[in-house]
Amino acid sequence: MIRTYSELIQLPTFEERFKYLQLNGDVAKETFGYDRWLNQQFYQKDPRWKRIRDKVIIRDCGRDLACEGFEIQTKIYVHHMNPLMIHDILDQTEFLLEPEYLICTSFNTHQAIHYGDESLLIGNPIVRTPNDTCPWKR
Repeated sequence: MIRTYSELIQLPTFEERFKYLQLNGDVAKETFGYDRWLNQQFYQKDPRWKRIRDKVIIRDCGRDLACEGFEIQTKIYVHHMNPLMIHDILDQTEFLLEPEYLICTSFNTHQAIHYGDESLLIGNPIVRTPNDTCPWKR
């Protein structure tokens, strides 16, 4: 299944978007392994990545999975919605720098997408009411 930004933003809730992207620990058949230097060099040194990363952050307004109300307050990760493989970098495939295949995430959401642990997700804020923490005043 090829995941796209166009499909993702049609999903109305954060939870639905997360499920759409969730990999359940199945990152890719051909991972970088000892060739990890290859993707790290791309992320750290390629000026094209830095430019497209900035464009994606602006497009998504710095929001987790581009959801309103989920503004990222820490480092923003720009996530490849379709896991990259070695050939994607070597052959410069469309998945590498095309915004249609990229989305902003927080660290916790990024980890949860890759490893399938929904407990890492930050839930909706608790709605407070007067005296809700003071049982004798309810």
